[in-house]
Amino acid sequence: MSGRLGKLNWVVAGAFILGGSLFAIGAWVAQVGSGQAATSASIYLAGGVFFSTGGYGSVLQAINESAGGGGRWRWWSYRPMELGWLAAIVLFCGTLAFGISLVSAFVEGLSLAQQNRLIWAPDMIGCILFLISGRLAMVAIHDAGSAWVQPASLSWWIAAVNQLGSTLFFIAGLAAFIRPATMSVANVDVANWGTFSGALCFATGGVLQAFDRPVGAG
Repeated sequence: MSGRLGKLNWVVAGAFILGGSLFAIGAWVAQVGSGQAATSASIYLAGGVFFSTGGYGSVLQAINESAGGGGRWRWWSYRPMELGWLAAIVLFCGTLAFGISLVSAFVEGLSLAQQNRLIWAPDMIGCILFLISGRLAMVAIHDAGSAWVQPASLSWWIAAVNQLGSTLFFIAGLAAFIRPATMSVANVDVANWGTFSGALCFATGGVLQAFDRPVGAG
């Protein structure tokens, strides 16, 4: 099973690299592009598919790494007492919440209230779940080490960079709220550049993960 863990790590890393890159491109197009909003929405949706792929792959890693590379391969397991599993499952749920928001963006004729409920609210739920996931990952690394800051640990850098990305996503999400009084987004620039910067963090985290060695990968 160790070989499968190594391949899975490459899949997860690649998924976050592509997902983060596409989100960054989508934010760039939304900020400086001259095309229709559907263009950036389509790019975001493609990125969301890769984020969800990486999220589920992270769950598989948490499940099968705990076996230390031995035993049969598992596609699902319920392990709420393991911080690594909790961090992965919360992250995956966050990607699904983003998916709801991304798909809803293609629905035409939504009122302001519906946009905030179907697009903004799931997006914020996803941001919050990403933040919780990052916190759980940092706690898991701390429990396995001796300090909160571990500059010599690649796993710590991956978690730290992704947590920064989650924070930037959260700030961007807050700025994307449509204010009823003005019927406009609270701050378009912050929403787009926050998404752009946060997405680059996740793409960077994916690159770092490609060089990480999964537990039990041999």
